[in-house]
Amino acid sequence: MNSLTVVILTLNEAANLTRCLAAIPQRYPVVILDSGSSDDTLSIAEGHGCKIYQNPWPGFAEQRNFALNQCDIDTPWVLFVDADEIYPQVFYQHFDSGMLQTGEIDVLMVPSILFLRGKRLHHAPGYPIYHPRLVRRETTRFVRNHTGHGEAVMDSCRIGYTDIPYDHYFYDGEIIQWMHKHVDKAAQEVRLKPTQGALMTTRGRLSVMLGRSWSRILARFVYHYLLRGGFLDGAAGLEFTLMFTWYEASIYLQAKAAAQARGTA
Repeated sequence: MNSLTVVILTLNEAANLTRCLAAIPQRYPVVILDSGSSDDTLSIAEGHGCKIYQNPWPGFAEQRNFALNQCDIDTPWVLFVDADEIYPQVFYQHFDSGMLQTGEIDVLMVPSILFLRGKRLHHAPGYPIYHPRLVRRETTRFVRNHTGHGEAVMDSCRIGYTDIPYDHYFYDGEIIQWMHKHVDKAAQEVRLKPTQGALMTTRGRLSVMLGRSWSRILARFVYHYLLRGGFLDGAAGLEFTLMFTWYEASIYLQAKAAAQARGTA
């Protein structure tokens, strides 16, 4: 009997899904939870024998919970993989060995390695960046939170960490699409507040500590390019730094506009 189901949340992921599915061992069932794709995402999923479910997009935390609650998963563990991510075989081997199936944890925090236009970024992002990806189905649910994907797990969960990273091919050069997506993420960071009792990452704590000052924009550039050594990643490191400095500026401007709107309401 399988002890792990892989869940992939999709929306128009035809360009990424084949590569993602090819890296998942065939011994694991794969659930595709789609939120309205209009490209070939679902036909690709059908061709790979995935179970397919659909739900309009409510946000990352809610969609992951929908998968845990409504997608007929009966395995004790669920691994959430995004379509632009590749988990190495050693991760699955480590899981099969029982090293990650201990009864002592409910959530495994997994680090990611970022690839920009296919180039691995060794410095700029600031490793390790952890995400709650492997979860015990019966004991873990996600809650909304103010950073990243807008999701977190509760700190009452038993948390474990692994040093086996997954590869995240987060950007292939589609800058307009990326900016549209991150304007929405910036709005989410402005709108959402830290959830009481949620597991707080280092980035989340820094976000709360720094508030909404304009100085965060400059700090973001200095952090990625100088402190983390983004300049060592060459042109890709500079591009990454500029992208996320722009993202920080988007958060600041949207927060300022929201504050002004409240002042005139």
